[in-house]
Amino acid sequence: MTQRSTSADFVTGFATGWPEHQPDLMILSLTTAKGVQDFAVSKDQALLIAKTIKKTAEALAVPTKTA
Repeated sequence: MTQRSTSADFVTGFATGWPEHQPDLMILSLTTAKGVQDFAVSKDQALLIAKTIKKTAEALAVPTKTA
């Protein structure tokens, strides 16, 4: 894995414009101590990112105790 000297403070994702303009793009805005970086991703890339985030969140989730 690549070593990073800066970590993200806050990450947001939002779609650009209205569907009739660019419905196939999503902009991910990453805010760090050094400023804001915006990344344009395709629909396929956005779905892969979402799937990866979901899998990671599930792996990190603390199992709940069942009675």
